[in-house]
Amino acid sequence: MPAEIVEALLFASDSPLDPERIREVLELPDAATARELVGELRARYAAANGALQIVEVGGGFRLVTRPEMAPWLVRLARARTRVRLSRPALEALAIVAYKQPVSRPELDAIRGVNSEGVLENLLERRLLRIAGRKDAPGRPFLYETTREFLVAFGLRDLGELPKVEGELVVPELAPVSENGEAPPQQDPGAGGPDVPTGG
Repeated sequence: MPAEIVEALLFASDSPLDPERIREVLELPDAATARELVGELRARYAAANGALQIVEVGGGFRLVTRPEMAPWLVRLARARTRVRLSRPALEALAIVAYKQPVSRPELDAIRGVNSEGVLENLLERRLLRIAGRKDAPGRPFLYETTREFLVAFGLRDLGELPKVEGELVVPELAPVSENGEAPPQQDPGAGGPDVPTGG
């Protein structure tokens, strides 16, 4: 019965469930027991070879469809407008993901344009969050990726980001104003083709 309860929790949850949360709801002795129940359930789904599977993303577990079901789900979703990210948004997101935490002046320096609009958009989508302030003139905000970012791109943790050659170097920053913002050129915005998020 506990495995069936875990199944119901995974089905009803709109975000990944971590073992500690499962332990808390089922009043289990420890998170390891919760993991065992999820493991048992995963084995059942694998043996049944049905349309669903349990995956680990963003530090928790989700009940999702198998990749083989994708063509039919795409047909179902065609009539729906998909959430998309512009190329500038993907560029900023990639920089933050690999270099986090990053301040806006640093992001502007790497991209060569003003990133204010892009950052606001990514904050609204909850793909980024403010991690604090940089100990620098103007004390600009520092940005980092969120759990929603991991889920959107199907990553268990940041260690699963694709490896890149070389190092991302932050160019010499221009003088910063009192509010911690450099005055680079304006970002061209979402001009150009949109790119769908992963998943």
